[in-house]
This record gives sequence, C-alpha cells and structure tokens, in this order.
Amino acid sequence: MRLHSFYDKASSAFHGHPTLSKLLVVCTVSGGGFLAFSDARPFHGAYAASQQLGECKKKKVVVLGTGWAGTSFLKNLKDSSYEVQVVSPRNYFAFTPLLPSVTCGTVEARSIVEPIRNIANKKSLSVHFREAECYKIDPEKKKVYCRSTQDRDLDGKKEFSVDYDYLVVAMGARANTFNTPGVVENAHFLKEIEDAQRIRRTVIDCFERANLPNVTEEERKRILHFVIVGGGPTGVEFAAELHDFVNKDLAELYPALKDLVKITLLEAGDHILNMFDKRITAFAEEKFQRDGIHLKTGSMVVKVTDKEISTKERGTGETLSVPYGMVVWSTGIGTRPVIMDFMKQIGQTNRRALATDEWLRVEGCENIYALGDCATINQRKFTEDIWAIFRKADENNSGSLNLKDFKNVMNDIRERYPQVEIYLKKKQLKNIDGLLKSAHGNPEKQSINIERFKAAFSEVDSQMKNLPATAQVAAQQGEYLAKCFNRMEECEKHPEGPLRFRATGRHRFHPFRYRHFGQFAPLGGEQTAAQLPGDWVSIGRSTQWLWYSVYASKLVSWRTRTLVISDWGRRFIFGRDSSRI
Repeated sequence: MRLHSFYDKASSAFHGHPTLSKLLVVCTVSGGGFLAFSDARPFHGAYAASQQLGECKKKKVVVLGTGWAGTSFLKNLKDSSYEVQVVSPRNYFAFTPLLPSVTCGTVEARSIVEPIRNIANKKSLSVHFREAECYKIDPEKKKVYCRSTQDRDLDGKKEFSVDYDYLVVAMGARANTFNTPGVVENAHFLKEIEDAQRIRRTVIDCFERANLPNVTEEERKRILHFVIVGGGPTGVEFAAELHDFVNKDLAELYPALKDLVKITLLEAGDHILNMFDKRITAFAEEKFQRDGIHLKTGSMVVKVTDKEISTKERGTGETLSVPYGMVVWSTGIGTRPVIMDFMKQIGQTNRRALATDEWLRVEGCENIYALGDCATINQRKFTEDIWAIFRKADENNSGSLNLKDFKNVMNDIRERYPQVEIYLKKKQLKNIDGLLKSAHGNPEKQSINIERFKAAFSEVDSQMKNLPATAQVAAQQGEYLAKCFNRMEECEKHPEGPLRFRATGRHRFHPFRYRHFGQFAPLGGEQTAAQLPGDWVSIGRSTQWLWYSVYASKLVSWRTRTLVISDWGRRFIFGRDSSRI
C-alpha cells in the first residue's frame, strides 16, 4: 500500500513536467531490492497493453485426442506462442502395445497409463485439458463442438464449443466389424484400457462358471472355448498371452478344467501375421500348433450370436457354426462417426480415413491437420506431375533435358516423391543416371525429351504404399507436426522444403517421412519374433528380452517404466493374478 501511495504521489508531482517525468526514481524495496520507472503515469497501462498484445498474438491450437499421435504432438510442442487446448473423452495416454498383457494380468492397467495433465504440466507453454468428446467439426467457423462424457446432470451445460486457429485431429479409429451381424452385441474388442479390463474379467468368469457343480460337460467345453478373430499382431499376441495364462496360472487353480480349455484363432487370409517376413509367419504357425492353439485360416466370420460363431470356409464354401464362451474381435480399424461426418462436409466421400497431404494438412482445409489412425497421406503420383517437373528441370525452355539439368532438381524430386527412391533401390540402381541409362542408353550423350522422360519413370508410381495404422507411425507424425509448429514463423520467412513444381518458390517444410524401426510379435512361452530394419529377422528367447528393453524404453514416463518393469518382475516370481478385479 505504501509503495502504491508513493507511486501515485510521484506521478502527480511529475505530471505536467516533461523533463521531470522522464527522471528515474529509485527506491529500496524489501531491504535492498530496487524499483525503477520512468514517466510513472502510463506505466501500468503500457504494461497491460503489452500483456494483452502478447495474449492476442498467441494462436489457439486445439488437439482432439490423447492417443499416440496427439500425445506425441503435445510432448514435442515447445513454442510458447501457442495456447493449446486438448479435448478427449479419456484423461490419460495409454501404451496400447501392452494391452494384450493387461488382458491376462501380466501387466496392470494402471501401469501403462499416464494422466495427460502430468504431461501437460511439464510444458512451458499454456495447455488446458477438457474431458469431452468432439461430435462436430466446423471448418468454416473454426469451431469444434464437444459434449462432456460425465454422466451427472450438468444443468444443460454438457455441450460447449472451442474456437481454434489450428486444429490437430488425432482421434484414432474404432474397431472394424465389417457390418458382421452380432459382433457389436456379443464380441469383445481390444483397443482401449476398458476393453482389456473387460476381457480379463470375462476370462475369469468363464472359468468360475465352468467350475460350478451343476454345469454339464458339454456346457463346460463351450464356456471354455475362447475364439480370437483376426490373425494380425494384436490377435496373435492375445492368443499367446491367453495360452500362457491358462497353462501356467489357471491350470493350477482349476486343475479339473485344464483339459477342457480350447483356444481358436480365426484368420480370413491364408496366413497369420501377413505383414511380417514369411519366416516369422511360418514359425508362429508351427509354434501355435505345438502349443495346442487351433489355427484356422481361410475362415471368414459371417455371424456371431450369444453362444455360437458362424464361419464361411473359403476352400469349400461351407458355413460352420462353433459354440464359444468368449469372442475377441481384432480384425482392423474403422472410421469414427464424427470423422465420417467431417469427411462429408469437406467432400472426402468414399474414403476410409481423412486424406492429408505430405505435410499432414487435411486436403481442402486450411489450418486443419490430421494424423494417426484417423488419417492417411494422399501421396502425389509422380506421373501426374511429370509435365511440371520436366518444365522445372528445363530451365532454358529448350524442350529437352541433359543430365545436368535433371540433377539440379533430383534432390527435390527424391524428397517430394519417395516412390522414386524406393524404385531405384528395387532396381538396384544407385542414382537417376542408372534409371535413365536403363531406359534409353547413355543420357550424357543425348538430350531427353518428355516422351523418353515419361518412359524412364513409367513404373515409379507402382511403389506407392499407404502407411500402416500403427503406434509407431502415429508417434512419428505427432513429433513431426510439433517440430513444424515450432518452426512455423521461421519457415514462413525462409522456406526449407522441396521445390514447388507447379508453382514458384519452395514448400515451407520438408514433407513427413516415416522411418520404420522394426516390429515385434510376442508368441508366448518367453519367445518373440522381431523383424528389424535391413530385413533382419530374430526369433527366440533373446528376442523376448529385446522386446522387454524396447517397450520399457518407449513408455511415456519413468513412473510407467518403473510400474511395468515391477509388474514383469512380479509375474516372474508370483505368477499372474487371477482375481476378478
């Protein structure tokens, strides 16, 4: 109060005296601190104005989702000029690769989740979280409409809207049922923490029901028949985890039921783990046969009731019905309703996911980005841009190219069209010289016209592939987009991306490029298969320890690392917990 009184008196004394008003007044504060000011009257106003100006400059970034993509973006965003709002129906990040371990008690559910506010509080920028579900995106008004997930009556305040300058859509995907009758009502999915906990309770319930004295032998066999639909990594890992849980833990607790348990894995294709090397596929199928896991390939599920699952055998066309106790559905991903509605708004119909460019920007929208399972990169075809590329390389407008002309834009072509690099590697050609020579002899001695140019690149686009819907892809996309946001202003002034072939100048950023670091397939019995970069395949117990190391290092915090490693140690010493909770 005294300081403010002195401030007011000084202001009054200096008011009207231009010279005196510019003097520095110095006084002691709190026994030795100093306060200096000039022209005291406008001090507060100027400071407030500068604060308001700073706040106005902050651009609002709304992130939808707290999965791999959204969390990776949030962790790597460092520019304090953004004000971030995160909207998601779950207030945590879940390490989904360990969900199969949660289903059987190998790892506890709380060990693989990190509250999103723990992550946000470590940031130097302004981050706010809202536990709600986005049900509508309005790109014209730059608003997202949300609905609280709280069950309590909020007096009509469950719905609200959030404005944005930049929108990051990272909402993931839902399980794809292919409209198979009865799947939604009777099958379990494995995409969320709640799914894994529900499966764990159901497995224990099956054993408890089968253990009742008034249950017939035939009914016990039905109850203890566990069916997994889908031979991808998630289905295979869950089948392996369930087999270990039953034979190493539950068999000791329910000795009379051990021989009645049956695990069946259904796959519509010819083999399980189709995205892996054939050596891994063959080893996995042989191991499952040795372990007693019934593997049925070429079986497409056509109907699921509360007690039976019907399949159509591709080889014979015959439809078979099999009784079961529990079905786990793991056959791929589908589009969420809010994403489907948004795609209709922006004219992206008849697609399975939001189409983005190589910079993860939603096609047809300004300042909206999509990443993770809800989006797919619509990679440009080289042959569609071949005229523009030719003209850009032909700096003299001569109508033909020599090798020197072409080399000047080759680095930009490799970056803009990654299929060119893949094609060169596939043909075992070190550079573009080899490609042109293979098409028309020595290009250094003769000019290259547009027709010969087209002929050289006629098969390049055959190497285009969509990225897999994996956590690895989503995490890299989130990290990439955050780095772009961190350098937004700098790159607007000094673009660092490849040449614009259909316009002048350069793109602001380098396009997103996915780097594959390998993939694992745990097969039970402390054996894991790994396919690592360079086509290196490793199978066995040593690979299981590599799996432990990699997954522990990829967990989002030291808290979750400590908890997961302690869960693994507890399982080694005491076995898996068979309680229903």
